[in-house]
Amino acid sequence: MIEKLEKINQHFEEIIAELSNPEVVSDIERYKKLSIEKRELTPMIETYRSYKKVEKSIQDDEQILNDNSDAELSELAKVELEELQRQQEILTQKLKLMLIPKDPLDTKNIIMEIRAGTGGDEAGLFVGDLYRMYAKYAERIGLKIEVLTSHPQGIGGFKEVIFSISGENVYSRFKFEGGVHRVQRIPATETSGRIHTSAVSVAVLPEAEEVDVEIDAKDIRIDVFRSSGPGGQNVNKVESAVRITHVLTGLVVSCQDENSQYKNRQKAMKILRARLLAKRQEEERAKITAARRAMVSTGDRSAKIRTFNFPQNRVTDHRINLTLYKLDQIIDGDLDELIEELQIAHQMELLKQAS
Repeated sequence: MIEKLEKINQHFEEIIAELSNPEVVSDIERYKKLSIEKRELTPMIETYRSYKKVEKSIQDDEQILNDNSDAELSELAKVELEELQRQQEILTQKLKLMLIPKDPLDTKNIIMEIRAGTGGDEAGLFVGDLYRMYAKYAERIGLKIEVLTSHPQGIGGFKEVIFSISGENVYSRFKFEGGVHRVQRIPATETSGRIHTSAVSVAVLPEAEEVDVEIDAKDIRIDVFRSSGPGGQNVNKVESAVRITHVLTGLVVSCQDENSQYKNRQKAMKILRARLLAKRQEEERAKITAARRAMVSTGDRSAKIRTFNFPQNRVTDHRINLTLYKLDQIIDGDLDELIEELQIAHQMELLKQAS
């Protein structure tokens, strides 16, 4: 580990030197690339340098104990040594985590799909609740959210809502949200006070650029039709809605939220690319998980990952056995603790696999 960190530290020093080179400064693209790399490496380098300082102090204290010439000084060194060894252990764990290869998709924007499952109208209402929860969280941390397509229900819920979230390191924040979310609460229409259980599925797809997924025009079929509102009521006299079928896989995407056929087509293609990329990743992941199944699921829609119990103000994440009694805050967009605990659990699992 130390040998690897020394090489990274040497590379970091080379980046610093290059950033002060006038030729590099005048090359905007090169300068930008090096600045990003410097920013990404800085936390690891700072931690490594703290580790080296602690290591040097441990060696000094051990030298004092070995000399054994001054009893009072030796006692102070012994006490200090215990604390330094504790610090060294913490820094070693941090460095091990930092050395774990990053998911190359972590920096990507995402497309999130939320669909009503079992539970009828209640499930549809919970789709709306989850959409608003993610939207509030995204807006609070400075991310941009855009609805791509939706199928509203007359009672205020959604059969389905698909939206994009863009900004910095979006996928790394949301990738553990994929799966089945269960809700337990008393519906407004329930007169006997009985708790109903409904389910909603969430899919988190890293947004695919054209370079990630190439779609040949001959592999898709595009149909246009008139947009319609709830109950099939015609709300558009022109054929602005778009349905794209990917012939090779059978994937179908429809968009009708915009009045412009061009905009609906753009949004549908964005969703299709994301689904094709997710399909490819799922196939690759299946090969790996056949041999070793990761503790934290990153998108298995069949897995019940979380339960929202309204009467108890409780949210439980079943993958990491985490229960928080602040559902009201979470549903209002306070997802920090949930997301951080899932990220830590995932890192610890990767560390365990690497050791």
